[in-house]
Amino acid sequence: MKITILTLFPEVFQPILTTSILKRAQEKELLTINCVNIRDFATDNRKTVDDKPYGGGIGMVLRVDILHKAIESVRTGKGKEWVILTDPKGKTFTQPKAQTLKEYDHIIIIAGHYEGFDARIEEYVDEKISIGNFILTGGEIPAMVIVDSVVRLIPGVLPAGATESESFEQDLLEYPQYTRPEEFKGKKVPEILLSGDHKKIEEWKKSKQKKVR
Repeated sequence: MKITILTLFPEVFQPILTTSILKRAQEKELLTINCVNIRDFATDNRKTVDDKPYGGGIGMVLRVDILHKAIESVRTGKGKEWVILTDPKGKTFTQPKAQTLKEYDHIIIIAGHYEGFDARIEEYVDEKISIGNFILTGGEIPAMVIVDSVVRLIPGVLPAGATESESFEQDLLEYPQYTRPEEFKGKKVPEILLSGDHKKIEEWKKSKQKKVR
């Protein structure tokens, strides 16, 4: 898989993309992640990518011509390609959506900033995604959330079976988990988990899973 992130701040992604599971996935050559600076497609010496909104208003709006040029420059035209716009007005990101996105060969994510986008850019994307009903300073964090959630589902990134009983799989939340010490401040690990009876342990786990709200 290939993931391309279009952003005004590519440097903020480096600590995330070069750490832990995301780092190992790239080292295994299971995916390639590129961060592309939207300013590289500006048409003036000042690298201007935004302008005042028509009709007035506070803040600056990212220009459609520059964003379009950025999108077209990273399209490969090969395999299954999908362009995502991070937008609070988009559909809320879910685990089933992550499962769907892992099947693409190339995902392009546009991380917006400032007041927002020129609305005409919506004609050149495949989907708008939100990570919740709240406002952030930019689309970088939503882009990170999407990347992290999708990458861990790629076969080979995590050990076989690691994602099968996680929260949100089959619309269930994961059962409670415990480790040492067996007792902490009067609270003990459930006896069933110490019993060694695998059948009863599995029944206990299933009984403790809750439906996603």
